[in-house]
Amino acid sequence: MNKIALITDSISDINEKFVDKYNIKVLPLKIIYKDKEYLDRINITPKDVYDRMPEEIPTTSLPSMDEINELYIELEKEGYTHAIAIPVSSNLSGTFNAIKLISYDHPKIKTHVFDSKSISVGEGIMVEQCAKLISNGEPFQRIVDLLPSIKNKVHLYFLLDTLEYLKKGGRIGKVAGTIGQLLNIKPIISIDDEGTYYTVTKARGKKQAITKLLSMVQEILEKCKCKVYVMHGGAEEECRKLMDVISKFSNIISLNTGHISPAAGVHTGPGLLGVMLFEE
Repeated sequence: MNKIALITDSISDINEKFVDKYNIKVLPLKIIYKDKEYLDRINITPKDVYDRMPEEIPTTSLPSMDEINELYIELEKEGYTHAIAIPVSSNLSGTFNAIKLISYDHPKIKTHVFDSKSISVGEGIMVEQCAKLISNGEPFQRIVDLLPSIKNKVHLYFLLDTLEYLKKGGRIGKVAGTIGQLLNIKPIISIDDEGTYYTVTKARGKKQAITKLLSMVQEILEKCKCKVYVMHGGAEEECRKLMDVISKFSNIISLNTGHISPAAGVHTGPGLLGVMLFEE
């Protein structure tokens, strides 16, 4: 009988209880300061990263090849015959390629590495749906075939306070920059079909940008029922207010909130607000 492992990374922002319930294997990214290296969400919290940003902006690193290899050795010991890996977009991190390379060294486990072309809960919801399919006993190939249609149900939007951190981290993608900063233009960004950041729309000032973001969310909810996640990076109070408004919209199946992972937060900076909708 096939035994399917599910692998993701810490940027997926999946609830710990869900991880434990479905035995999801989470590879932590690294948060690197001048004096110390941390493991994302294991020995450093999102709040720690945002609080320390005024004095030092850390760098990040994908899980090491040794760590991924050790995970595969454990999977073999645990009797897994198949694995599905859903990491952050390959255009935002090298994690996708690293898992793929190591999987070739472990032919006993048939692996499918699916490029989420997403980040945070956009990636995380794909992992959650996959976990439920595995739990329900769906065959490996059937799950692999369903992943693209699951990905197409994801709508993910971020509102940033500043583009400074995206630029410093080399993650700016197709998001326009400098002039907008001077004019207090706030972009609402998403991820395109290539898994790269791009500007969906923009507004003058954060208040107007939030109004536009809410309008986009409402427009999607008018068409279909969705699970909704409202995330933040060092913007808890604003996130709470956004949640309050969204909670009054119709067609919401569930409404959840949380922090953006520190590994992602390093590149987006404090003040980030994010909304993900998943069509049901």
